Amino acid sequence: MSAEDHLVELGGRIRALRAEQGLTLQMIAERTGLSSSMVSMVERGRTSPSIGTLIAISSALGVHMADLFELDLDAARDVVQRAAEHQIVETANGVLRRLVQVDPRRGLELVVNEYEPGTASAVQVTHHGGHEYGYVLEGDLTVELQNTEHRLAPGDSIAFESTRPHRIVNRGRRRARAVWVNLSPRPLQMDAAGDGARGD
Repeated sequence: MSAEDHLVELGGRIRALRAEQGLTLQMIAERTGLSSSMVSMVERGRTSPSIGTLIAISSALGVHMADLFELDLDAARDVVQRAAEHQIVETANGVLRRLVQVDPRRGLELVVNEYEPGTASAVQVTHHGGHEYGYVLEGDLTVELQNTEHRLAPGDSIAFESTRPHRIVNRGRRRARAVWVNLSPRPLQMDAAGDGARGD
């Protein structure tokens, strides 16, 4: 499948999830800070959405970003996830997102993001539900957080509420890598029978 086909397939899943919930493009735009036209372009497969855009849209839909891709999250899994088993998604030119661990029951996504020089998690600042933690492994990253810029060097970390408008940018001259943890505001809850049910 070509990259263009992947984009169309991804957009189709997003459109289907939005339709299932009776949400309009404008509703998603208001929840994410994205424009309605940007959301529409993503749904039609006309643009390669960034990490920030995908996280914002998935959060607005009440799902994990991994739910937008062909990942079998309910399949039995070993306690160890080998590197070869990780899903790697190129969310924009020069930006790679490696899904290291996805735990829908606890609302957690553990990823390693790679940014080539001059790339960013999103074209503009976005916001979504949840909380996130970042730790820079190599290179330098700038986190634009609610009108304040935080420059992170290797070994530096950051934590913030995802509802605050934010964007992650590599303004350095070499590739940057960072471990990122996203905690969803809607983790799966266990009911009395022990079955998983998404909380309100």
